[in-house]
Amino acid sequence: MLKKFFSLSKRFISETDTVLTALIAAASIFGVIMVYSTTRYSLEDGEKFSRDALVMAIAAVLGLVVMIIISAIDYEMIMKLWPIIGLFCVALMILTLTIGVAPDARPDAKCWLKFGGTYFQSSELVKIGFVITYSMHLELLKDKINKPLSILLLGVHALVPTALVIRTGDMGSALVFMLMAVGMLYFAGLHWGFFAGGAVLAIAASPLLWMFMLSKYQKDRFLALIKPDEFPDEAYQQLMGKNALGSGGFFGQGLFKGAYTQAGLVPEAKNDMIFTAIGEETGFFGCFVALLLLLFIVLKIIKTGKEARDFSAQLACYGIAVMIASQVLINVGMCLMILPVIGITLPFFSAGGSSTLCLYIGIGLVFSIYRYNRAREAVNFRLSRISTPFSEF
Repeated sequence: MLKKFFSLSKRFISETDTVLTALIAAASIFGVIMVYSTTRYSLEDGEKFSRDALVMAIAAVLGLVVMIIISAIDYEMIMKLWPIIGLFCVALMILTLTIGVAPDARPDAKCWLKFGGTYFQSSELVKIGFVITYSMHLELLKDKINKPLSILLLGVHALVPTALVIRTGDMGSALVFMLMAVGMLYFAGLHWGFFAGGAVLAIAASPLLWMFMLSKYQKDRFLALIKPDEFPDEAYQQLMGKNALGSGGFFGQGLFKGAYTQAGLVPEAKNDMIFTAIGEETGFFGCFVALLLLLFIVLKIIKTGKEARDFSAQLACYGIAVMIASQVLINVGMCLMILPVIGITLPFFSAGGSSTLCLYIGIGLVFSIYRYNRAREAVNFRLSRISTPFSEF
């Protein structure tokens, strides 16, 4: 019995993408350490770990378990459930619109569901659901993707979750949804002319977006980038973050030794501004390592997509890769004060149980695609080597 268990375990490990596993483990450990560092100042007498650091660590471990379970399930079974997954995601967002709450850190966005003392951000799970449903939709329309009707249907599909997320006030996640849709359409082979037309429409519609869709709080966030002196309250978080980031130099001030981070001078350093804490305490070198880990994770997921046999599986991998890459770019842009603060976390690094757990769910799907495509290739290879009396004919 024990011998069989070890044999199955060995086989399971051999079918797992060990490089991607190592990259994710390294990023997650780095992230937990930084969340611990950014919350040390809030520890009370006798406390060794903050609640945020514990939640992050537990979410990472639980996410790892969920990732392993999902990776053991044939992704084709998961993808075939896409209509049910789509309905569930819509229902989840409607529920959030109805009873959603806004934590103190994000008064502009009622996009969390509260369970006791725990918050769950619905849009994080819906992102994974969108990757699955959009991948299947694109596969159904792959031979006529450039037809006007197909564009209309795919546009409505992308608009539904985006509009629901916007209604909750979470403009950051809405932007990520749009970037995911654009990225997946690109990989699916949509003609460049449609992207150019979409860009023109987006620019033309931007005044309407500014006047009718953005709240005063959100507008002030944009204006603070241009005139920080006129909007000191809105600019404070990013200015403190830039100061912390710049004070780190090449190798940083040392873990748990950052002046800004350890004094709690950067608001939400554990979440939106985690990259500034990395810069202050580990310097340019630590920022480079963190971004390099994330880059390799994205590239490895894209490689898994390229090797996938099914079109929908390819697009699912590309969708997860675009989701991670877009969040990295937005978060770093926020920390460098290039973009306004819109509540987008740095994958694997920022505090947040729901975002970490849902990210691992997406990675689990990538692992499933990797595992079962390799298994089918092995079966096909063995079948191709079977010799029969008719093999010569």
